Amino acid sequence: MECTLCKAKSCRSMESCGNESFSREQVQQDYLQEGTQETVQAASRLVDGGRAGTLSRIEEIVEFALDRSWKKVGLAYCYGMEKDAATVSRHLRSKGLRVEAVSCTTGALAQDEVNSASGIHKVSCNPLGQAEQIKAADVDLVLEMGLCLGHDLLLRASIAGIPATTLVVKDRTTDHAPLVAIRKLASPT
Repeated sequence: MECTLCKAKSCRSMESCGNESFSREQVQQDYLQEGTQETVQAASRLVDGGRAGTLSRIEEIVEFALDRSWKKVGLAYCYGMEKDAATVSRHLRSKGLRVEAVSCTTGALAQDEVNSASGIHKVSCNPLGQAEQIKAADVDLVLEMGLCLGHDLLLRASIAGIPATTLVVKDRTTDHAPLVAIRKLASPT
């Protein structure tokens, strides 16, 4: 399936194109499960009724967490964004949330200790350690902030079962705004 090449866009008119590789009935049943419904309904309260586009990502996260009665947020951040992470932590706390902010360098492991192909004995990012620290804090939600590609995947796999979302994606070339580079791809040169 390649929806970007579709001309009909029939799904947007409530008509299946028939190219799905999943059972629509099974997916609908999955949506009706209790835990899934809680998330669907909380997300709906954020975007339905004309609210889409009225809140920043951080405002959405705060409102979503409070709506779900979540009290504690884990913040897995890149040490290069520590100043911004401190701002996020202060903001979340000002809204009544507790925060477990964990730097990617937690545990002080060297690169040659975590990467068998590395000969560099300088501090390494440690997404597995971040995940362990966050899990030990018993958080309700995990925010990712500027983790390197690959490190974000390791963190997500290690915190499986804890809701997680991205606050900031790392893109050093665009001041962490990947759409800038994506939109340049579409522009004639």
